[in-house]
Amino acid sequence: MALAQAQAVLDLCRQAFPRLTFELKVVKTTGDKLQTASLAASGAALPKGLFTKELELALLRHRADLAVHSLKDLPTDLPAGLVLGAVGKRADARDVLLYRSADFLRAQSARAVVTERTPGQGERRGFGPRLGLDGFPAGAVIATSSTRRQAQVLAQRADLKVVEIRGNVPTRLLKLAERAELDGLVLAAAGLARLRFVITPDHQLQGDGVPEGLLATVLEPELMLPCVGQGAVGIEVRAQDERVAALCARLNHYHTHQCVLAERAFLRTMGGGCQSPVAAYAEVIEDQIHLRAVSYREPVVRCGEARGDLRQPEPLGEQLAAQLR
Repeated sequence: MALAQAQAVLDLCRQAFPRLTFELKVVKTTGDKLQTASLAASGAALPKGLFTKELELALLRHRADLAVHSLKDLPTDLPAGLVLGAVGKRADARDVLLYRSADFLRAQSARAVVTERTPGQGERRGFGPRLGLDGFPAGAVIATSSTRRQAQVLAQRADLKVVEIRGNVPTRLLKLAERAELDGLVLAAAGLARLRFVITPDHQLQGDGVPEGLLATVLEPELMLPCVGQGAVGIEVRAQDERVAALCARLNHYHTHQCVLAERAFLRTMGGGCQSPVAAYAEVIEDQIHLRAVSYREPVVRCGEARGDLRQPEPLGEQLAAQLR
């Protein structure tokens, strides 16, 4: 997914500046490596900045001019000498609930002449389309790598079980399709879209590499508030680099940039990172920023919203965080 984001930014650069030459440089981060290492397998949370450190070193050492990030993974405090130069137009910021199709499993069972099963393996459960969190039976298991999603699932359904899951998106989808111990999976809609996966009108998830028999329900922000920066791609650059700043001015989507500045100011003031059980989502409504947020860091859930000047996003985020702390 990171490569798809970088390629999209590269295409925009070439369109905006056809006379300049741009090159894509792939940098493997520590977080990428840990996704498949034993740390990830153990379910341990990934420390702050693991998906950005190597990219930032490349910027500071002038081995790269633009670093492309999923903004949800970019820490709110950037290293000295680096700034958030531009933000692309936000994709769908919502989350998606994925689960196995009961009709598909029945059809698959009817076609099977001989079924091989690992000793102790249970039956995979399937469900009908348009399933929400309220439609799962008590004790159903929902997988996610996000503490924010875990908290919001359990806030709605304390009788469900939430488990950690790691790996890239296709790996997680395969685990859901094959593992009977998993009933559902929550992922970002933007991540699915960047891999060219689509949700059909009859709620099937389709795309190259998507296992057969998976259904999807989009979760509206009222049910699952997105994390800070979700659906947005950020471009980190060196401060005071006028040549690169001119590039960023052409790549930046102003409304998205202002919204994520409000969200990131909220998160920074709350004192959390991308692994914190907090959520914040800003939208531009009638030339104002409308910011909604929720925090599960205390035993009592705190939520709130605020509206403010589009030109002053960070004071708005700081103000709402102060109300919730």
